Amino acid sequence: MLQLRKMTKNYAGRQIFNAIDWHIRPGDRIGLCGENGAGKTTLLKILAGLVSVDSGDVQVAKGLTFGYLPQDGLEHHGQGLFSEVQSALADLLAMEVEIKTLEERISVSHQEADLDRYAHLQEEFRHRGGYAMETEIAKVLRGLGFAESDWAKPCEQFSGGWQMRIALAKLLLQRPNLLLLDEPTNHLDLPARDWLEEYLKNYPFSVVLVSHDRFFLDQVVSKIVEVWNGKLTEYPGNYSRYVDERERRITALLEEKRRQDEEIEKTEAFISRFRYQANKASMVQSRIKQLEKIERIVVPPQRKRIAFRFPEPPKGGRVAIELHDVSQAYGERTIFADVELIVEKGERIALVGANGAGKSTLMRLLAGDEAPRCGERIEGHNLSLAYFAQDQAKVLTPERTVMEEILAAAPFDMVPRIRDILGTFLFSGDDVHKQVVVLSGGERNRLALAILLLRPANLLLLDEPTNHLDLASKEVLLDALRHYGGTLVFVSHDRYFVDSLATRVIEVNDGRTTSWLGNYEDFLRAKGLQGETEHSELRVEQLGSSCPAQVTGDDRDARLKAHAIRKETQRSEQKRLKEVAELETKIADGEEEVAALEALMADPDLYHDPARWKEISARHEVLKAEVNNLFDRWESLQVDA
Repeated sequence: MLQLRKMTKNYAGRQIFNAIDWHIRPGDRIGLCGENGAGKTTLLKILAGLVSVDSGDVQVAKGLTFGYLPQDGLEHHGQGLFSEVQSALADLLAMEVEIKTLEERISVSHQEADLDRYAHLQEEFRHRGGYAMETEIAKVLRGLGFAESDWAKPCEQFSGGWQMRIALAKLLLQRPNLLLLDEPTNHLDLPARDWLEEYLKNYPFSVVLVSHDRFFLDQVVSKIVEVWNGKLTEYPGNYSRYVDERERRITALLEEKRRQDEEIEKTEAFISRFRYQANKASMVQSRIKQLEKIERIVVPPQRKRIAFRFPEPPKGGRVAIELHDVSQAYGERTIFADVELIVEKGERIALVGANGAGKSTLMRLLAGDEAPRCGERIEGHNLSLAYFAQDQAKVLTPERTVMEEILAAAPFDMVPRIRDILGTFLFSGDDVHKQVVVLSGGERNRLALAILLLRPANLLLLDEPTNHLDLASKEVLLDALRHYGGTLVFVSHDRYFVDSLATRVIEVNDGRTTSWLGNYEDFLRAKGLQGETEHSELRVEQLGSSCPAQVTGDDRDARLKAHAIRKETQRSEQKRLKEVAELETKIADGEEEVAALEALMADPDLYHDPARWKEISARHEVLKAEVNNLFDRWESLQVDA
């Protein structure tokens, strides 16, 4: 459907692509990967026809429709949200107007041409989903996080991130044959990312996207194309498979390059030794020509593996911090009411919820940056707190260079590691000598995060630390946080990051907080199961004004004891749920194998081979017994519940 042939592109004297051949086929779901500056965004713009090529061809199938979403910079104004999004379906709207006009004409005059046109338009309108247009718009708006109360709101009232959601909604509704998305999850919270992930998995046409969200790539794409050194290398499968395959490929390339280098070295030695001997002249010339014909193996760069570790945290108490009966409001708007929250030593808590639900407010309350309207914030013994806010960059000194700024904050024992740490946060080469004042917003945030993480602390509060980090940098930060010996409370819209770190998830919604044991996947599973029963016990800890069963008052020991009991109940319930899920999978697999064996046993030809029949029959009996035992265990767990 779209093909690049010998495509070359240069920019500012640098070759971005060199004689690229690439074919996008119908139904492809492709993730573009590569280091910052490799050319991923440029490639998307070339595919969208927004950037011309210097040589070669971009061949597009007849009738192919494109939809391109840039990283940012789009604004909408002049009408309400619903009308703006509906304008993406201008052809359907025009068709609807014509149908109504024809209906009026037909009601007074039955012209054959009008009747034919009306029948044709009705069928076309139905085929293209015109009668479900408003329902589809509502589905997409809700999926991307717009409340129904937003639908009539003028577009000018939405911030930059929401403007990009509007653009994405319009694009999805147009359903182009080729969807080109540059960092589509950048401005989405976790619920909206989850929705977009499902939408794209079921999208019937081709998708090419760039994303720094590993989980999103794993779930959505079926092919990774690596952009490096002016070339494209294709890997089948999702991102995790790409990482493994790339490692194997590089290992093989290194071995090939070693052998090639040895051969080149021998050839060059031969040429040097016999260059001036007349009787060897023809042989020397032959070797020179051989050297010229060799296509040198180039190995993709292997990013330096940085094992960043946090400074040893000071020893603290069993409880790091707690909020007791806390409420917060801005003007007439209540953010939280009667929140009870205990953060215990060693926990890794992820705060999740829609944008605007109050996650950052809760972080500021925990950090002490903001006083609650009522209630109290209680610090644990010997608390040493480090807080990374979304606007943390404002604490930097504009006149200093990157290196000067981080050296001013670094403990003495971390100074030898400063270059590696800066590299982790994407400051390399001369970048470290840039003044803070000339850095972009994303660069300032990365520097502020690097500085904060150098300080010894036993409680880290991190509000969206992965913003502006590439995939490799996220991995380094993730590995460091896994090995961190203190307590962590964090907000992130990166599903892989949350799943890999969280031991507890706190959902922030409708002025209250609800706690769930486990990571984000466990949280989604529990929420899904909870919806099946009116009085589910899967809601492990309800925190908020609607929870009369909560321990209140000043008896701190009683509250801690109640919290410990709740946690033990949570653990037991989560353990039961996990075993139930595992049993259901094993039962399904076992039944499938039993059915396959029974199909074999129904084949008359099997009985001509007594040994084979005996083997299959015995296996069938064993499997049936195993499945029955699994069923017995599954039923006992249902009774226990």
